[in-house]
Amino acid sequence: MKRSTVFTVGLRFFEKRKAALAVALAAVLLVGCGSSGGGSKGNGKDDVVSVKNDYALSYDDAVEEVRTLADAVKPATLTPQLDLDAEDLASDAALADIDTFEMPVKGDGDINIEIAAATELSSSAPDDWLNIVAQNFNKSGQTVNDKRVSVSIRKMASGEVLTYMVDGGYRPQAFIPSNFAWGKMLDASGINTIEICKRIAGNTAGILMSDEIYDTYTEKYGDVTVSGVLEAAIAGDLVFAYTNPYTSSTGLNILTAMLYAFDSDNPLSQMATQKLIEYQQNAPTAAYTTGVLRNSAKKGIIDAMVMEEQAYINTPELKSYVYAPAGIRHDHPVYTFDYVSDEEQEAARAFADYCLTDENQKLAADRGFNRHEDYEGQDTGLDGAGYLAAQDVWKTNKNGGRPIIAVFVTDISGSMNGLPLNTLKESLIASAKYIGSDNYVGLVSYSDDVFINLPIDKFGNKQRAYFSGAVKGLNANGSTATYDATVVGLKMLLDKAEEVPDASMMLFVLSDGEQNAGYKFARIKPIVAGLQIPVYCIGYNMSETEELKELSEINEATLINADSDDIVNQLRNLFNVNM
Repeated sequence: MKRSTVFTVGLRFFEKRKAALAVALAAVLLVGCGSSGGGSKGNGKDDVVSVKNDYALSYDDAVEEVRTLADAVKPATLTPQLDLDAEDLASDAALADIDTFEMPVKGDGDINIEIAAATELSSSAPDDWLNIVAQNFNKSGQTVNDKRVSVSIRKMASGEVLTYMVDGGYRPQAFIPSNFAWGKMLDASGINTIEICKRIAGNTAGILMSDEIYDTYTEKYGDVTVSGVLEAAIAGDLVFAYTNPYTSSTGLNILTAMLYAFDSDNPLSQMATQKLIEYQQNAPTAAYTTGVLRNSAKKGIIDAMVMEEQAYINTPELKSYVYAPAGIRHDHPVYTFDYVSDEEQEAARAFADYCLTDENQKLAADRGFNRHEDYEGQDTGLDGAGYLAAQDVWKTNKNGGRPIIAVFVTDISGSMNGLPLNTLKESLIASAKYIGSDNYVGLVSYSDDVFINLPIDKFGNKQRAYFSGAVKGLNANGSTATYDATVVGLKMLLDKAEEVPDASMMLFVLSDGEQNAGYKFARIKPIVAGLQIPVYCIGYNMSETEELKELSEINEATLINADSDDIVNQLRNLFNVNM
């Protein structure tokens, strides 16, 4: 077993936080004074000496650069208009059509039941176990009351099923979530479940830790547990990250395990909440997806993360990580509902029985399920209302008690005219309900020129009405000065942060194509890296938004593909994680 000292781990953590400073010194040596903001800009050509993309400026130099470049842009500040017709949108307004969720298996029996199924069961290989079983079931000739039975599988994250059933009126005949928490949450939300099987494919969620950190961690803290990992993270011995508990079963599982670790007598107590706030003050933001965690792990940014065991088994690039189960088990219970007919309930039971045959259980094992059979799971004592309350606790305190300052930078160039801009408007207005009222929000738009449509202010009812009015008033024409607008948005964030010094800052850039006017990407990349402000990008034409992808990756943010029909869903989840 490899051995290194705990001191080495602490140094590694420290060095991650200070890497930008070391790189900045190298940048100064290489480019001298060429990175100052004294040059002019025009038509996509930089007249100042650009810094090599791999180099981050120091924070102070980046601040000076932003102020200089933004002042040179000379943005026009518009008078915001209140949207007097703005009202609280119905919950389903922030939900895309249910058909945006793929149905990989479609049944055609006399009795056909739709099953909303967790994505680790219903995606492409190797996460396709349920799809294979369903296809074979549909060919097997099963009957109920002499009627041929079939199933259709809809691929949905467990948290999305809860949202769509509670807020969107979605009514499948059966539901196979990752774990039982979602069934309890449906019951607590007034949708009565009928459990017909406690388990069809065994799985666990847990903590992945890099080999290097595992050796030093176990030497100091012993076995890998949630409480131990939290202790190590707070001490600075490792960086731990988890996923969005509103959509991710693993994220919800580990969140509640964290609260239980903070107070085993009452995971929802004020003491547990306060400890969560303290932990989150120096913790990474919850990841938008597990893929974001994997990328961060590959880059060495995080040392430990959450993942289901089946996903770990099927991810070869993570074989150097050590896995330890944690929280409740993920055994994929099967639920039907009291609104489902007797025949449909019988069809659901027949399918559950079919899943449990020896042949299909062997197939499940081949797909990475049915491991760690001796792990019993950790009972946090939470009921459905408790799990819902845990999500609320996290939503309110996920930023460690710090408010967020956010600026939305929206492309209104000519190519956005029509459907792209209409989609942008609708999705922003619909998903804004998920932005907390304690946060601060502003809006910038751009084509050839840059406009401050809405100065940053606290996102109370009045600012929401101004935001809605500003978004509705956007019109498209002209070229695409994306990075002129980016530096203006960054300057707005820095200026507001002087008034709210404990806040976290983030930028959202919404565009359909590459910059063709104003500053180039190479000019602003070292600035964004130096500021360490995450830039979340929403691309409306993914074939022409490679720079947006690179921009979002500078500080480990996310690029969302707005070409897909579920942009409202994606923004809703993004805001749940960050705002």
